[in-house]
Amino acid sequence: MTDDESSIDPRPRSWIDKIAQVFSDEPTDTKSLLELLRNAQQEQVLDADALTIIEGALQVSNMQVRDVMIPRSQVVTVPAKLPANEIIAIVTNASHSRFPVIGDNVDNVMGILLAKDLLPLILNGNAEKFHIKDVVRPATFVPESKRLNVLLKEFRETRQHMAIVIDEYGSVCGVVTIEDVLEQIVGDIEDETDVDDDSYIKKFDEENHIVKAITPLAEFNTYFDTEFGDQEFSTIGGLVLQQFGHIPERGETVNVGPFLITILNADSRQIKLIKVTSTLVNIR
Repeated sequence: MTDDESSIDPRPRSWIDKIAQVFSDEPTDTKSLLELLRNAQQEQVLDADALTIIEGALQVSNMQVRDVMIPRSQVVTVPAKLPANEIIAIVTNASHSRFPVIGDNVDNVMGILLAKDLLPLILNGNAEKFHIKDVVRPATFVPESKRLNVLLKEFRETRQHMAIVIDEYGSVCGVVTIEDVLEQIVGDIEDETDVDDDSYIKKFDEENHIVKAITPLAEFNTYFDTEFGDQEFSTIGGLVLQQFGHIPERGETVNVGPFLITILNADSRQIKLIKVTSTLVNIR
């Protein structure tokens, strides 16, 4: 028997042996850790779903509230001065569980209304005795620069599920929920009130749009009045991926036509969400 033959172990490797081999070199930073985890997935020590969750958890530590918040223009609010029947109509039509209660304007947030707190009013029919101040709950305010991992910890400690996001001037710029944070780790969370929609593009402000990577190029072209060819790629994510030449990480940017594309969410296999910044006018 040769030396080479004697060095071959005929026994199948256990999962402990696989882990030992994958982590034979200690990671020195997040990038090297991710490489080891991806090797572990290739060695079938981790399954794909577990890897995605771990990547999402690591990604959250580098993301800020502004990356996932619901922008001010899309927040459904409840004016405190409205009568009970109109408040019930807003809550019923929106199908959300929490609503910021505002005073004279959206920057004057008085608290958070939980939809379930309206049940006694609906069941008992005592609309004339209803005062929203009796059911509104204190609001939590967070800066748009707060890191998501810190916010998640605060949500858990305070048992809050929604926070009002403010900018550097103290103005309300949106809201963020614990669901928004968790979706960065485990992916989209749908409940019985969610509906399937074809809304791929959301306007953030006059120059920025949040766009799903699966947006068909034809729809992207129609919305932004562009003419990107869809012979090779069917989605905007495919076009962006071609420009990068590799799977990008969150925060990476690339120029595509007249746009600056910023990666908001991606895992080891695909781009999920991008920000499209444009100087074009007449974009609705």
